[in-house]
Amino acid sequence: MAVGSADNEFAVKLFRRLPRRYDLLAEVLSFGQNARWRAELVKHVAGAEPLQVLDVATGTAGVAIAIARSTDAHVTGVDVSEEMLEIGRARVAGAAMQTRIELKSARAEALPFGDGAFDAISFTYVLRYVSDPAATIAELARTLRPGGVMAGLDFYVPPSPPARAAWWLYTRAVLPVAGLVLGGRAWWDVGRFLGPNISGHYRRWPLARLLDAWEAAGIEGVEYRQMSLGGGIVMWGTKRA
Repeated sequence: MAVGSADNEFAVKLFRRLPRRYDLLAEVLSFGQNARWRAELVKHVAGAEPLQVLDVATGTAGVAIAIARSTDAHVTGVDVSEEMLEIGRARVAGAAMQTRIELKSARAEALPFGDGAFDAISFTYVLRYVSDPAATIAELARTLRPGGVMAGLDFYVPPSPPARAAWWLYTRAVLPVAGLVLGGRAWWDVGRFLGPNISGHYRRWPLARLLDAWEAAGIEGVEYRQMSLGGGIVMWGTKRA
């Protein structure tokens, strides 16, 4: 995850309490959908046959490892949480991919890489935690070479009224309790935080506004796929030559 504004320092502290059981509980609490969403994200990155990939908000390196397994690329993963990166490095070592994957501490809003340094960029669950999503998208695109592919994944609010009502009930009532039972107080806090955070983000940044931000950053042919009745969304596009 990547957090940049003072308003979201709460989120930084919140997620720093989660690394040890993050991957298991993320799958359980998303009914196994997180893995499907990640696979869709990786498909668009791998299809570009990149040699250098940047994975932003890499967390425990799940996406970075999946990209390395699906391509011949060298993957650089960045995150603001040293606790998550520590787990990620152990996972990379366990997968015997230390020569293929490098993990660093960095913020999505100010990447320590040159213009056009990467052939492809992936990012997950980032834009809800930055003060200016459009500026962050532009910063990501800056490090992408012309013709390179960028793909992002995040939660979404289901567009159909029945699915949205079920989603609202789950995120406001079921998710906090399930988190408490399975992961303790830290996951109770996350469960209470996520639903309102997701809803608030898309009130400020509806899909049309996000698409405009991608295009303003020089990404063309932007497409998206709503998944799991709209509970998740994957977006992708190519940097204008």
